[in-house]
Amino acid sequence: MLPEGVEQPRQAFVQQVMGLPVSVHVRGPQARGDEVAAAVEAFFAALRDDDARFSTWRPDSPVSRIRRGDLTLADAEPRVREVAALCEEAARRTDGAFSAWLPGPDGVPTFDPTGLVKGWAVEQAFDELRNRVAEGEPHDLLVSAGGDVVVACARTDTPDWTIGIEDPQDRSRVLRTVGLRRGAVATSGTAARGQHVIDPASGAPPSGLLSATVIGPDLTWADVYATAAFVRGAQAQEWIATLPDHVAVLVGADGAVQ
Repeated sequence: MLPEGVEQPRQAFVQQVMGLPVSVHVRGPQARGDEVAAAVEAFFAALRDDDARFSTWRPDSPVSRIRRGDLTLADAEPRVREVAALCEEAARRTDGAFSAWLPGPDGVPTFDPTGLVKGWAVEQAFDELRNRVAEGEPHDLLVSAGGDVVVACARTDTPDWTIGIEDPQDRSRVLRTVGLRRGAVATSGTAARGQHVIDPASGAPPSGLLSATVIGPDLTWADVYATAAFVRGAQAQEWIATLPDHVAVLVGADGAVQ
């Protein structure tokens, strides 16, 4: 352990995966060592594998084959079936505000699990990264995937990670900060990617909020709940209050913060 008041070594790694900038931040005595670097590379490799598996843009991916009718979910590999089952659970938990079956250009619902896959894939790879790094001395980890964040602190001599929630009307401005040692922060909205969220009930983009940020114990469900809250709009805060261990920061269409 370093003397009190001396910061632990830190290292950041960044790659473009799943069409997003993904960064890994490691804090601890071996943060700049070869073993940590190898563990982080394995993390990125796992994300690339899931990108190839779940991409709706790659014509040879299992998801694209399912969307074309060349492959059934029942015949897909276990990892794809696991995600499909999680998407069904997400639809149940959100009363349909989240769905993996969204209207295509012709209005016919098609399988699109991307609203769940990113958070789930990052969380799966993060758990493996944490296990590999834990084989040595304790280290703290933070992963940011397109602004969605998951953290875990194994040390007791370090401060909380501080995560900023940006203003969707001015992305250079931070609305709130969240201090976390373990957990996740996920945001859904239009500021970074435009109108990419669809209300499963109407097939149209939601309009009640500018952004919905959910803080919770794990990234998979924080991400799902952020999407569902964004779809729910004005009713989101009341609904989030029913979810144990989750809180939200919502920005209304008028810019008011809830």
